[in-house]
Amino acid sequence: QLQLVESGGGLVQPGGSLRLSCAASPTLEHYAIGWFRQAPGKEREGVSCISSSGGSTNYADSVKGRSTISRDNAKNTVYLQIISLKPEDTAIYYCAQIVYCSLANIQAISGISWGQGTQVTVSS
Repeated sequence: QLQLVESGGGLVQPGGSLRLSCAASPTLEHYAIGWFRQAPGKEREGVSCISSSGGSTNYADSVKGRSTISRDNAKNTVYLQIISLKPEDTAIYYCAQIVYCSLANIQAISGISWGQGTQVTVSS
């Protein structure tokens, strides 16, 4: 069972930036990882994903152009950087093991195992 722990969330001003981390145990080797988020009263939505090699990435339209997903397998960590944050980005952000990285997979909320989430609040 892959264990995932998210961190890096917090309260930021609109227009600010955050770098979220997803730390995995025992290893990230050969695992594709997706990021998802859920705002209060709303359904969970896919945000981004990265393939096991890091060679393929996908982004939802809501964050495309503002986000970068990356991974460092030596550190067993996947990162999601979001710039130009908007109030609409306020949500709990989760990372999850997925079968492979595709837009269809993150839209389908197809996580195999999940972290506990980290809260992102964008407000002035």
